Amino acid sequence: MSVVEEVVKVITRRELVQLRIRAYRRRVWFKALDRVERGIVDLVIRCVDRVRSAKLSEIVVAIVSKLEAAVRDRLARLMDEVGLPFARKVAGWALSWGYDGALGWADDLGFVQYLTVVEMNTPRIMRV
Repeated sequence: MSVVEEVVKVITRRELVQLRIRAYRRRVWFKALDRVERGIVDLVIRCVDRVRSAKLSEIVVAIVSKLEAAVRDRLARLMDEVGLPFARKVAGWALSWGYDGALGWADDLGFVQYLTVVEMNTPRIMRV
């Protein structure tokens, strides 16, 4: 089974409808997609139960990945963008000071989440 066949099985009307509802609820449907992309998703929802065309599935997969990135919650996105690099930096500082226990800090999701929340709640004037 090829990769395209795998992708074709994943894209169904039900999944697109659920993703569109999540995007509406998070208020990113109009921000993340332009008019043509929204039209493509709406037409796929109205006209087909399952995408079978390889070209159409490529287009829809690109749109779906764009929407899923926009729908992700703020904390998860900030953990990737802010918390993880900051955890690596802090772990590097601790290692340079001779604390070997800091080796796993950058991989610890709890620590990354903690640093992200601290960074989110720190006033701009006090940020590193």
